[in-house]
This record gives sequence, C-alpha cells and structure tokens, in this order.
Amino acid sequence: METYLKQNFGGVKPKHSSDETLKNWRTLCGVVKNPKRRFRFTANLVKRHEAAAMRRGNQEKLRVAVLVSKAALQFLQGDTGVEPGDYTVPEEVKAAGYEICADELGSIVEGHDPKKLKLHGGVDGIAAKLKTSTTDGLSTDKEGLSRRQELFGINKFTEAEQKSFWVFLWEALQDMTLMILAVCAFVSLIVGIATEGWPKGAHDGLGIVASILLVVFVTATSDYRQSLQFKDLDKEKKKISIQVTRNGYRQKLSIYELLPGDIVHLAIGDQVPADGLFLSGFSVSIDESSLTGESEPVMVSAEIPYLLSGTKVQDGSCKMLVTTVGMRTQWGKLMATLSEGGDDETPLQVKLNGVATIIGKIGLFFALVTFAVLVQKMLTRKIIEGTHWSWAGDDALELLEYFAIAVTIVVVAVPEGLPLAVTLSLAFAMKKMMKDKALVRHLAACETMGSATSICSDKTGTLTTNHMTVVKACICTEVMDLNKQVTSEIPDKALKLLLQSIFTNTGGEVVINQQGKREILGTPTETAILEFGLSLGGDFQSERQASKVLRVEPFNSTKKRMGVVLELPEGVVRAHCKGASEIILAACDKMINANGEVVPLDQASIKHLKSTIESFADEALRTLCLAYIDIKSDVSAETPIPASGYTCIGIVGIKDPVRPGVKESVAICRAAGITVRMVTGDNINTAKAIARECGILTGDGIAIEGPDFREKSLEELDRLIPKIQVMARSSPLDKHTLVKHLRTTFGEVVAVTGDGTNDAPALHEADIGLAMGIAGTEVAKESADVIILDDNFSTIVTVARWGRSVYINIQKFVQFQLTVNVVALIVNFTSACLTGSAPLTAVQLLWVNMIMDTLGALALATEPPNDELMKRPPVGRTGNFISGVMWRNIMGQSLYQFVVIWLLQSKGKSYFSLHGDDSDLILNTLIFNAFVFCQLFNEINSREMEKEDVSDGIWDNNVFVSVIFATFIFQVIIVEYLGAFANTSPLTIMQWFYSIFIGYLSMPIAVYLKRIPI
Repeated sequence: METYLKQNFGGVKPKHSSDETLKNWRTLCGVVKNPKRRFRFTANLVKRHEAAAMRRGNQEKLRVAVLVSKAALQFLQGDTGVEPGDYTVPEEVKAAGYEICADELGSIVEGHDPKKLKLHGGVDGIAAKLKTSTTDGLSTDKEGLSRRQELFGINKFTEAEQKSFWVFLWEALQDMTLMILAVCAFVSLIVGIATEGWPKGAHDGLGIVASILLVVFVTATSDYRQSLQFKDLDKEKKKISIQVTRNGYRQKLSIYELLPGDIVHLAIGDQVPADGLFLSGFSVSIDESSLTGESEPVMVSAEIPYLLSGTKVQDGSCKMLVTTVGMRTQWGKLMATLSEGGDDETPLQVKLNGVATIIGKIGLFFALVTFAVLVQKMLTRKIIEGTHWSWAGDDALELLEYFAIAVTIVVVAVPEGLPLAVTLSLAFAMKKMMKDKALVRHLAACETMGSATSICSDKTGTLTTNHMTVVKACICTEVMDLNKQVTSEIPDKALKLLLQSIFTNTGGEVVINQQGKREILGTPTETAILEFGLSLGGDFQSERQASKVLRVEPFNSTKKRMGVVLELPEGVVRAHCKGASEIILAACDKMINANGEVVPLDQASIKHLKSTIESFADEALRTLCLAYIDIKSDVSAETPIPASGYTCIGIVGIKDPVRPGVKESVAICRAAGITVRMVTGDNINTAKAIARECGILTGDGIAIEGPDFREKSLEELDRLIPKIQVMARSSPLDKHTLVKHLRTTFGEVVAVTGDGTNDAPALHEADIGLAMGIAGTEVAKESADVIILDDNFSTIVTVARWGRSVYINIQKFVQFQLTVNVVALIVNFTSACLTGSAPLTAVQLLWVNMIMDTLGALALATEPPNDELMKRPPVGRTGNFISGVMWRNIMGQSLYQFVVIWLLQSKGKSYFSLHGDDSDLILNTLIFNAFVFCQLFNEINSREMEKEDVSDGIWDNNVFVSVIFATFIFQVIIVEYLGAFANTSPLTIMQWFYSIFIGYLSMPIAVYLKRIPI
C-alpha cells in the first residue's frame, strides 16, 4: 500500500506543488461518496487560475500606465501650465468638505496619471483636498473619520461569508451512499406499512432514517466547529500593523483602520497597505511582483510618486499619503479572488485520500459480492421451498434489507473521515499553537514540522531577548564600561562627531508620545544606540535639524552597514557609516585619538581596535563600528556613499542576553534527533560565545564565517555541512545555500527562521519557514509558513512538538479506523457467504461508522502532545506513514475480533443457552454489542502504538473521555430502548458483562502485540 501511495499520491509537497500535481490526485480518487465534504479543505484551482489571469491583466495595465505616465511627464515638463480638466467634485463629497472623490484618486494612482496629479496641485494639493496634513496626518475626530470612511471606503477586501450550520448539514446530506440508504428507507417504509401495517412495518425504515439523520447531524456539527476554528485563525493571520502619523503623533495602527489622508511610514520589508503617493524618503525601491508578476523592482520618488497596495518595499524608507483603500484598489480585487482559491492540501491529506480510495474500492467489491451471495442464498432457499415463482412483500423487504446491508458496507468501508481527520487534527493543533505563541499560516507546515530534522536559527531576538543596551564602548582609543564609568571624559570634538553619527545615521526616532513622555522608535539595535546617545547628553531633534540629509542607504544584510550623507551648515558634505565592526574598520584609514584629533590609522592602532572588537565579542557582545568621511560638495541623492577612506569614531558593544529556557530547548531538540544550527550576521566570536551558552556549539562542531563558506567547493561542502553548528557573518545567500544543501544533498527536513526582507528566499526554500512576529518584516512573514509571535526559540520547539503530535495522532486514528474497516468487511462478508445473513444490520453499521469516523477522529486526532514525543527520532523525509508497527496492531486486533465474533455466531446460542423465536435476535444483539465494545476498548489501545500503558494521561484529555463515555451511553440506549428501530433486544446483566469483557480482552492482547518486535 505504501508503494502505491508514494507512486500515485506522493507527488504533493508541503508547499509549492504544481497545479498539475494537485489535479492528478483528485482524478485518481475517482468516484467519491461526498465530494463537497472530501474536497472542502483543498485548493480551488479554478479561482487560482482567475487570480493568475488578473495578475497578468494588472501587469499589462501597469506597463501601459507607466509608459503613458513617462510620455505625459516629458510633455508636462515642457509645458508651462495644465489646462483645467472637466473634473467635477460630486455634491456629496463637496458637502462633506472634501474636494476630490475616491474614483478620481483611484484613477490618479492606479493609472499613474501625472496630468491629473498636476491638475490637482500635486501631492500637496491632493493632501489639501483630502483635508489632511502631510506632517501631522489626520485628526482623530470620530465623526470626521466615520464620514471619511463612508465616502472613501474601508481598507478591507470582500471575503466569502461564513457558512452557516445549515449549509454544513446540507453538504453532509450530499453523501451518495446515505442518499441511496434514504431511498432504501423510503421503500422499506412503504412496503413495510403495506404488508405489516403501522407502526410495526415502519420500524426498519424509520431506524435507517434516524441513523442517517444522527450521522449527518454529528458530521455537520464537527465540520462547522472546524470551520469556526479556521475562521478565527484567518483573523489572526490578517492582523498587520503599520506606523502612521495621526494628530501629529506617530503610532501603530492596524492596516484595516487606514483611511485616505493617512500618513504612513514605510521601511524595508513593509507591505504597502493601500494605494498612495510618495511624500518624502530616500532610495525607495518597490517590488510589484505580487500584484503584476513583474520581478524587476520599481524606483519611487517625488517624480514618480505612485505606490500600489500589496507591493513590498525592497529598499529605502519613505512617508506615503494614502489615497485609495480596500476594494477600490487592484490588490483588494486580487485578494478577494485569491482568498477563494484556498490553501494547498497537505501531503497527509492527499495520502489519506489515497488510503480512502484504495479501501473504498475493496469495500465496493466486498459489498457487491456480499449482496450477490445473499441474493443467491435467498433464491436457492426459495427454489428448495418451491416458492421461487411467488414473491410477497416480505421477500421484497428481505431483498431491500440485503441491498441496504451492501450499501452500508460501502458506508463503513470507505473511510471518508480519514482526510478530514487530518484537517480536524491540524485545526485543533493550530488553535492550541496560537495560545503557545505560534501562528500557522499554511496547514502543511503543522505536519511537516513534526518531521523536521534540522533547525537553522537566527541569533538576535530568537536565541537572545532582543532587549539591547550599549554596555561597553571604545571611543578615542579608550575602552569604557558604561555600567561603571561616566563618559564625560570624551573630548568635545569627538563627542560632537559621535552624537552627530548616532542621531543622523539611524533608522530610529526619538519622539514625544501622547502621554508627553520621551519614546524611542526603531529596531532594538537602533534603540540601544539612540539610548546611548541620549545618555551622553545629546538632543535628537536639534542634531537632526542642524544638517540637511542628501542621501540615505538603509541597513543592508549583504553589505552589513548603513550610511547617510549630510550637508552641514558650514557647507561641508559629510557621510556617516555604521555597521559590522571588522567591515567598517577595514574601510577606515584614520581614527580619532585620545585628544580628539584625527590621526592616521597605524598598525598598532588597528591591532588595538581589533583586539577590542574580539574582547567585546568574547563577552557575547554585539559590536558595531561608527565612522565618518568628509566628501566633495558636488554630490546628489544618486551619488553612492564612499566605500573607503573613513575616520573611525568608535566601537560600541551591545549586550543582548540569551533568552531564558533556550539552553533547555536546544537540549530537547538534540534528544529528539533535531540538529540546531545558528546562522547569524554577527561577529564569529560573538556567535561562538552565544552558541556555547545556548548549548548549540559542541566539541565536535564547526563555526564558520560566511565569506569562507562561499569559497568552499561542492566536495568540501559535503564534508563540512554536517559538522557546521554556527555560521557567522552570513549573507542571505549563504543561508539559502546552506538550506538547499541540507534539503537536497542530505535529505533533511529543514526549518529556518528569518526576520528580514532578504531572508525571504531561505524561508521560501526551507521545508518550514519560521518568521519572527515582533522583529520580522511583512515580506518575511508572507514568505513564512509559521509566525513565531514572541520571537522565542522555545516556541519553535513547541511547534515541533505539536507537529509530531499531529502526525502521531493521525497514525493512531488510521490504525483504529482500518481495524474497524477490516473486521466489519470480513464479518459481514463471511457471514453472508456461510449463513446467508449478515449479523450487523444497516442501522447498526451506521452507528459503528459514526463511532469510527466522526467520533473516532474527535477522540484520537485531538490528543495533546506529551514529552515522550521529543524523545524519539524524527520521521524525516522518507518514513512510511502506515508503519510496520501499525500493521502489526491492525492485523492482531482484527484477527482477535474476527475470531470472537465468529465463535459467537457459531457457538453463541449454546454457550448463552439461547432458545426460542427471539434467540437469533438476542445473539445478533450480543454480536453487535461485543463488536462495539471491541472498538471502544481498541480506541483506548490506539492512544499508544508502542507504549504498553495506554491509560497514562487519559483523564487530561476531556474530549477523549467525553467521546468514550458518550459512546457507552448511546450503546446502552440503542440496545435497551431502541430495539424496534435498531434490530436489537434488551440483554441481561450477565450478557452485558460478557459483551464488555470480550471488548476489554483486546487490551491485554494489545499489550502482547506490542511486545512482538518489528
């Protein structure tokens, strides 16, 4: 079976499966009992094709718009004025105090229309017409905001409405076999009433109808609860915040609260949240591939100010005026279509669809043979009795009963619930993981994480707390411990340069918040350095206002530095640079000495500074070097910042403590067979010190720098990679190369963490991409499969534990369900062949089907993880889903149940001293009761596939206990009180005892089975 599954259903990957592959497995499933239910949680390929066509249309539309815009811009540059157009402000808009409507704004940005933009007075003119300030943003007057929302719309795209419970009930009724049974029930009612009268003749038909309704109701309830869980998770996925200026204060706001007129601050890695116009900024490069499919980045500036919703900031930073929101944007329309496309199905879902298809075919064959054998026995009996030419109503009812049994065998044999059990388990795990600070974006990541063999983790913010402070500094060649030492001895000239470097060459800001308190905005690194500058007595605002910014180069993980070019009041043009210590120091040829004078950088000074960097790094401090250079005054915004010739101002050492619990989490991973590697852009000594503290770097491990890694040949990489535990000074390409080699050459299942825009390729390449929720950019989050909401490595281990739990839970359920399938098929088939009747009726089989399908999935697929899961090796990429251990347990239990039921059928009457007209009915009730209790106790056995003690932790799982208890109560009601409908007879106390004891015997048998080595 495993070979067949791999060949036919193994092509679907955890992510990036082709449409062709997704289409193939659907075709292989052939006839499905209930397509609406079976394929509910699979991708809608039609909607995806629609979204792709829309993207192509956007690409052509934008290409034309850009060409027209360029031509119009050239025309306008040669034109002195613009003739007023025929635009008329709608009365409703005018009455609200605005001078431009939503449609006009949309046509300006989406159409890249410079003529209309100029007609309305440029960006400042549009801001005035929208009644907003380009510096202070919108005022937060509630009435004004709600009126603005009415006129210009909300920043949300149209989503499909949540299906009601009645829709799920209707879809559950679409099951083909249940519909056939309903027809059988209807015919049974008519024939029964006609021959035996009311109410006796209606019992069989009503019994089937009641059973169908119960199955449908329980199924619909389970499916509806799942859909609500997914809806809640979808809401969490869409929680995106952005920096906005309102009422003169910079604040975080949900993108769904944005309105035209808002002033948005964008930085590298942000997703543009709405259509808008560029106000101010530097080196802004936009990736429009998500909207148009075009991979070439687009430069945005005051001349070409158009920013489109859904595109991503690849480089630079800027302020944007929001003009168009929600469904008025192309992104809104595209997302509305894409949201209907759904998630890709997971490999486990597809594999279990394969299992369901195989067993379904076997079940259909057995059902046809059973029906044929039962009809043949009936005909033979009638021929012997000589009544084969006379057919009565009872004969029709008997034929109908045989047909109903055959159909019910198909109902029981086709494990429709298998693929849905995966979804149930994943939905349960995803909801629980949310509480554990992990947001799963793609279903498949949940199960793939359970097979992970390697984790490549960032250092900063994941292994460390990301709460940074400058604790040491080397200024003017003197090393200072800032925890003990006052820094007032820095010469004035050097202090002035240091403060200028700190406050101008930064991506952070020092602002006064709404409470009137000083607040530092920016990354933890920027915050730490700005805090250091303020402690030296610096003033952020006055330092920023004292010079004019000509060019900004934001931090780049490839260059590992950032820079700014300033025009000073005295006419000097100065560039400040900050970044990785050894890289910036290599670009310096001068330094500031102890007297505050600029002197050449000699060998002794270089040696002193390098040893300072190493000593800081050995203390696990993150080191940054600050430098400056005075350059020619004839530079522009396009002139690159110099690469060498700098003067070193100083080196700072930033403390970022290791997170509590990381060392223990790394030890758990090692015990679970998962290798943890640190991949960081930091200095190698800092990386090694932190890695040792975390327990990542061991005696036989290797620490390597990115530049060295890049130089290695393929043969050398094959030898090195298994031993690499730390990679320092790595570029995003190094991370991508490492991940690719681990996956392809060594067949590992790799999880990778990332927070920056440049981490997107590695997150995309990995089996599981883990983005940081706090420090991560929107680009990184969108490329990831799981978002770690607290940026904590321990949460990654929790994800791995839940992933393993999902995989094991599905295996438990499959083992349980296949046992029921095998026994139900063989018992009914052999009984039909040998005795001419089936011991389990249609109603009874429907009840068994519900126990093993919906209720079984609910009980076994929702088991929470335990610590034992992380003490076994990972499944990896090549493990068999239906393992040898599972087959041993399935065949052992099936054999026991079949033998017991066969003995009851053949010897039951004499053993229980059953005589009289109702002896067959009582015996069949005993068989049915014993069969159900065998399943009930086997459900408990299935909690552990190898461990003998199956009761461990059972009372902690309320769902499991509730399902077992409810099944027991219902079984008592069916046997004792619903005999007329379920073809049962009340049993004596001793008969109940024997039924339960037969079921209980499966538990010691399970213990002996588990001792058989595989």
